[in-house]
Order: sequence, then C-alpha cells, then structure tokens
Amino acid sequence: MEIAILLGSFAILLILRVPIALTLIISSLLTGIYMELDPAAIMQRMVGGLNSFSLLAIPFFILAGEIMNEGGISRRLINFANVIIGKIRGGVAMVNVLASTFFGGISGSALADTSSLGSVLIPMMKKNGYDSDYSVSVTISSAAQGVLIPPSHNMIIYSTAAGGVSVGALFMGGLGPGLLLGLAIMVLTYAIAVKRKYPKGEVIKKEEIPRIVWEGLLGLLTVVIIMGGILSGIFTATESAAIGTLYAFIITFFVYREIPFARMGLILYRTFKTLAMVMFLIATSSSFGWLLALLKVPAMVADGLIGISPNHYVTIFLIVVILLLLGMVMDMAPLILIATPILLPVAMQVGIDPVHFGVLLILCLAVGLVTPPVGSVLFVGSAIGRIPIEKASKGMVPFYAAMIVVLLLVAYVPEISLYLPSLFE
Repeated sequence: MEIAILLGSFAILLILRVPIALTLIISSLLTGIYMELDPAAIMQRMVGGLNSFSLLAIPFFILAGEIMNEGGISRRLINFANVIIGKIRGGVAMVNVLASTFFGGISGSALADTSSLGSVLIPMMKKNGYDSDYSVSVTISSAAQGVLIPPSHNMIIYSTAAGGVSVGALFMGGLGPGLLLGLAIMVLTYAIAVKRKYPKGEVIKKEEIPRIVWEGLLGLLTVVIIMGGILSGIFTATESAAIGTLYAFIITFFVYREIPFARMGLILYRTFKTLAMVMFLIATSSSFGWLLALLKVPAMVADGLIGISPNHYVTIFLIVVILLLLGMVMDMAPLILIATPILLPVAMQVGIDPVHFGVLLILCLAVGLVTPPVGSVLFVGSAIGRIPIEKASKGMVPFYAAMIVVLLLVAYVPEISLYLPSLFE
C-alpha cells in the first residue's frame, strides 16, 4: 500500500500537470503520513540532499553559460565553425552541428544550445534554401550533445544521485559518446544535404579568418580551463567551475565588450531562476528517493528485471527501453534524480560501471529531450523554426535512427565511455 500511495499519487499529480518538484514532495508527504513518519524526517532528507560540496559547481556552470551566451559567444562560435567546415555541400547545416559541439561544451545545456544557436542558424538555413523541418532537425538533434560534452551540470546531478561518482570521470566519460553523436549527426546531415542538393556555404575572406579563429578559441578556452583544472588535480570540480566563470566574465565584459556591464543583473536573474528550479528538484527528489529505498523499490525493480532474463545484454536493453520511454514524458533533471537510485543498483548487479551507466542514462534522456510528447528541446526548436510539432517530429525520423544507433553502441561497447576516464585514474 505504501508503494501504491507513493507511485500512484506521483503518477496522478503528473497527469494533472502539477510541477514535478511539488509532485515529488506531495507524494513523499502523503506516503509519510500513511506510514506515520514524522514530517520533519522528510524535510531533513530534503535539506540533506543539498548538503553536498559538488553541488556548488552547478550555480557556477549555469552562470558561466549565461554570461557567455549573453555576451555573443554563440555568433563567434558559429563563425569559427564556418571557418572549419562551412565551405562544403550543406555547409550551413554542418556549421550548425559543429557549433553545437563547441557551445555544448560551454553551456552544458541542450536547451541553451537550441535557444541561442537555433535563433541564429535556423533562420539562416531557411534563408539559404534549406527545408524548415530539416533546419529544425539538425539544430535540435545536434543540441543533444550539450548534455554529454563537458562541463555538463546534469553529470553533477547524476553524481549526487549516485552517491558521489567522480565528476571528472563522468565528464571524460561523456566526451567520447558526445563527439560520436556529433559525428553521426554530421555524417547524416551531409548525406541528406547531398541527396537534396542543398547549397555550399559561403567562402570567408582570408583576412577575417585570424580574428574569427582567435575569438572562437577565447570562448572555447573556458572548457579547457574547467577540464584542465579537474583532470590535473589542481582544482576540484567546484573550484574549476568558479575559475571558469571568472574567465567567462573577463572575456565577455573586457575582451568581447559586446554588452554593457548593466546586463549582469539580468544574467544573475536568469541564473538564480534556473538554479532555484534545479535545487528545489534535487531537494524534493532526495526525500522521494529516500522513501523509495525505505520501501525497497530498487531491490524489487532489480529482481523484476533480472527475473525477466539474467542475460547481461537483455538487462541493458530493458534499462535503455525504460529510460527512453520515461524520457518521452518527463524532463531530464527530475528523471536523473528519480531513475538513478532505482536503476543504478540493477546496472551494477549485472556488471555495469557507474560511470558507464551515468553516461548511458544521460544519453537516453538526451534522446527524450527531442522526442514527443514532452521533449522540451523539440518544442523550442519548433517554435524557433515556426513549424508544427508534428512536422518537426516527422523530419526528425532519420536523426532519431542515428541517435539510437549511437545509443546502442554506447550501451554495448562500454569502452566508448570508459576509455578516457581510465587514462586519468
């Protein structure tokens, strides 16, 4: 009965479109009342869920992304990508994918990637003769890299939910799959561009190339500072995030100087708004996860999945299917917090490394971001491209196929996720 109240009330509140954080805490309180638990114990679990030093990195990563996004880094990365790959067939589309690779490593957010780069590149692609559904599909599918390529605050959320898995290992573990996903989308993008005879990109004047490359590298150095500090052991993830944010601030306001310092108030407002949502989710999911563990739900799920088949590969496939289905109806951050304590024990029981599982989890949920009916990135891309969700979803079909192929490779070839972390052990 306790499990039925916890999961049943959670499902009903979701159907009623109650915000996910409120859904989690209401379900927890209802279950606690039935179990005659002191409500203070549930509140203490909420506070305890935020008592983690690694979580301090999240506000810095969010702030760095907001500063760079507001300060014109999107346009500079587009120009930088155009220098590298813009001259070939379907050049603007290829630039879109490569720019997403660069920007994802700064913002760590698929939604930020789509909003900033998409607002420039989708109209640009349509103006150059690309179909609107293709323009949207290229933009949102490549934006999914943003949650894999470091630094990604979603990796920090997983690290917390998993009980302290190394953030540095997760960052390096996500790099290989993120680049593989970008490569797969780029190959598909080029193939479609050739088939539909889309135009080649514009040639950039030689005298402009040094300035474009310099400005692009200055922005990308944010990632180098953060990753270099973590992997060298000089800084913790939190310290690297703080130093990376300081660097982003200096580059934006004293080098690029595209926006006045007065805009810092708006940047901080956006940062605090996003941070409040993330932290409230972490707090409420901590109490929900505690009740799940208390009621032995993870053990029951593990027994159920392994009971279907003890085969390692079958269990991985079932985990992937579950995550893909959940990703279609829920956002990424709450799903990381809810699914990790349930499915991680199952994964470890069949020999999956926690870093490999974390990367696989993030990749599955990244596919969910661009999948109807609740894919937030799909909605944003459709709004920017001014096309219906149905048309955008139809245009995404070949891109879904490419993402699933990469997902299965990551699931069944653990070295894709684990090779780079093993080099820094």
